[in-house]
Amino acid sequence: MEKQRSFGDQLRNWRQRRHLSQLDLAAEVNISTRHLSFVETGRSQPSRAMVLRLAERLEVPLRERNALLTAAGFAPMYAARPLSDPALSAARAAVDLILAAHEPYPALLVDRHWTLVAANRAVTPLMAGLDPSLLTPPINVLRATLHPGGFAPRIENLAQWRAHALARVSRDVELTADPVLAELLKELRAYPAGDSGEHTELQFPGVVIPIRLRTDAGVLSMFSTTTVFGTATEVTLSELVLEAFYPADEATAEILRKVAAAA
Repeated sequence: MEKQRSFGDQLRNWRQRRHLSQLDLAAEVNISTRHLSFVETGRSQPSRAMVLRLAERLEVPLRERNALLTAAGFAPMYAARPLSDPALSAARAAVDLILAAHEPYPALLVDRHWTLVAANRAVTPLMAGLDPSLLTPPINVLRATLHPGGFAPRIENLAQWRAHALARVSRDVELTADPVLAELLKELRAYPAGDSGEHTELQFPGVVIPIRLRTDAGVLSMFSTTTVFGTATEVTLSELVLEAFYPADEATAEILRKVAAAA
């Protein structure tokens, strides 16, 4: 069993991840640099309020804030319930409402490891033809997208979309220090990259880079938006992301409407 890291070690790691010196962090949480140094080395024990203040400034995710509290000798503060828990029924109802209202355009809900939690009916037709192993629960959305047996061979601008996806996961790894996400990033980087995207600006002169996906009904050009629970104080809710896709042109909108009507 892996030994739990001390509070000081965890604090130092988060401070360094945020590229802050001890002087910077101490000034921002209104303590002396000497006291912060003592906390990091274990010579001084922080109060519960101090742990929470440091975690807030360092933008530590709620799951990891619980780990910091535990390492400092305090009880975890943030509950971590499954989405099926009655306490989260209002949040789940809101998600279901958004997913349904977004049809005939695709929308899906993922957790912090990009595992599929829920999706609307517009997603199902797009997954036809994928390698069955990629569709065996738990389904990882990024693996299904970039794997050679997934959507990748059908993505006309794979190099650009892959670069966008990897940059996003890399940023998430930096923010969360999640080892599972770090392993996923390593796996995704090993997949084929597609053609060079040297002329991205010429190919997509608009304000966003859409994913261009070949389907039996035609080429779909879609861009995505993300929605999170901005005031979540529960671990599960804080880690959920709702990814909604919109048509980048009228031809795509028409194809999606026809596919939904046929289904």
